[in-house]
Amino acid sequence: MAEETRRLLRLHLAPGEEADDGTVLVDVPYPDAAVVAALLDVAAECFGERGDSVEETRQAALETLLQLAGLDGESPLNTG
Repeated sequence: MAEETRRLLRLHLAPGEEADDGTVLVDVPYPDAAVVAALLDVAAECFGERGDSVEETRQAALETLLQLAGLDGESPLNTG
């Protein structure tokens, strides 16, 4: 799951997609967006992630997947 998430994010990463707070924004178009959502839902179940909304749960799962894929602090996805 982590490797497929990394592959899809890198595929759609464009330079300069960074918010003011350093968050990297990646626009993943359909049909890859559906794959990423499914990966995050499965990862959330596997990791026991919980949130107040589906989006918060997916965000927590994404953070864990990025750590597992080696894309956390030293990541090109995290240029801030």
